[in-house]
Amino acid sequence: MTPTQFAFSCTFILGLAGLAFNRAHLLSALLCLEGMMLSLYIAFSLWSLQLDSATFSTAPMLLLAFSACEASAGLALLVATARTHGTDRLQSLNLLQC
Repeated sequence: MTPTQFAFSCTFILGLAGLAFNRAHLLSALLCLEGMMLSLYIAFSLWSLQLDSATFSTAPMLLLAFSACEASAGLALLVATARTHGTDRLQSLNLLQC
């Protein structure tokens, strides 16, 4: 494993650990998801540059489009949650109560 691959693997694992262990606010969970998606995007970009193939060059752009959609949906949920519940704390959300 090259140092670059190790750095992006560690970045992804740190984002995953932050998502798993820091469950206080919805905004912090969304930031951990964005960090994971950013590390995947950079890793895919470097991977497609190393392979020097035209078929893998669209994968980073597709991932970037999906991460933008995920970010907009997450922010919409954050705003809706803050308006209905008054806070973004994950402990105050009850999924059984609609």
